[in-house]
Amino acid sequence: MELIEDENGLELVHRNGNWVLKKEVGFSPVQTMVASVAACSTYVYQSVLENSNIAYQLHGVEFDYETASEGTVHPVTKINIQFKVTIDEGARERATRGLKLIAKHCTVIQSLSDSVVVEEILVFS
Repeated sequence: MELIEDENGLELVHRNGNWVLKKEVGFSPVQTMVASVAACSTYVYQSVLENSNIAYQLHGVEFDYETASEGTVHPVTKINIQFKVTIDEGARERATRGLKLIAKHCTVIQSLSDSVVVEEILVFS
């Protein structure tokens, strides 16, 4: 992986198009980290559902984050991830229990400080 600097700031080089890592014109480094947590969590959760033979339809994933308000540096303290899914009523309890497996199997979450709380919830439709 490589970072280059141009007139917009730092860019993460990718063969399909660079990502600008500057909040005003692209995504901030913190936003890309949070998006990585959400994406990894989604892939892991889909795998959990498939391995549990739970039929589902994923309609989208929304996420946000909170930062520390004190000090000069404001590290991420919490990441909220909301999976919008359709799952049969009979499988919803198992699907909800499956959320507990995400952090254990998500490489990105495992790479975070223990002080960052990641909360996953389901929104059934």
